[in-house]
Amino acid sequence: MAENQRTAPPKTDPTQGAVLRQGRAADPLPSATQSDAAEAEALETAPAVEEEEGVAEELEAASSESEQAQAQFKQRELRLILRQCDRVLLLDFNRLAMSDWPDDYTLATARRNRDLWLFSAFAAAVVFVSGLTGFVTAWVAGTGFGAFMIILMLGIPAVRRIYTSSPSYLDVIMKRQRLLREARAYAAHLEGKEGLIWQCTRMADFNAALKNTRFSSLIRLSERRILPSHLTRREHVRLYLIYLLEAEKAYARVQAAFFEGNRRAIDQGWQGVAAEPEPRA
Repeated sequence: MAENQRTAPPKTDPTQGAVLRQGRAADPLPSATQSDAAEAEALETAPAVEEEEGVAEELEAASSESEQAQAQFKQRELRLILRQCDRVLLLDFNRLAMSDWPDDYTLATARRNRDLWLFSAFAAAVVFVSGLTGFVTAWVAGTGFGAFMIILMLGIPAVRRIYTSSPSYLDVIMKRQRLLREARAYAAHLEGKEGLIWQCTRMADFNAALKNTRFSSLIRLSERRILPSHLTRREHVRLYLIYLLEAEKAYARVQAAFFEGNRRAIDQGWQGVAAEPEPRA
């Protein structure tokens, strides 16, 4: 009965027209306001990105120009140092070292021989004069006179070299003066008209030894262009030589830094920075 009580599905007549039924709602279309907003946002974002890229390029170009200017300034400074201090390359170690300088022992030995020679000549002269006054016999006076003449002849350099090769006191003194005079003349040649070592103080950043206070007096004299005339002792010349040796080391480092900067400028394409050192005066 239950089955009989079910409602039978409605029958459609095939002769009737199509029956329309309610379907699901259609998908919503994008509104015009949303599309306009997206386009406006895209238009506003594009110039901002382009502006940021332009600012970044300008900063990078400014940084490159600043770096190039610094490199050019440094290369110009190094080039000036190389030009002003290139006379250190003319250093002759032997002239300023004075390796043939007679030492104090040689000087003391020559002084003792001189004193002995003077004493012997004086003693022989006293004996001879005593014979003239009749204080001693004539043959003793004659012996004293002969000894006096022999001693005087031994003081002649040509005769002295026959029996001894040791230099006399006068030879030692003259040799010292000659070596010192040659060292001063060579120092004057190195210093020139501008003064060498006070210009080399610019290289102190490349060799800290040039900042030592023991060189301060030499630097002041060099700045006043009167250094060679004040090299009156061997110690002064040796100190001058030590400074030049340290300056020579610093010059080699400055030269290496200059060529390294030159190579870097060539790699970066900075033609205004990459330049050769100026010709020497």
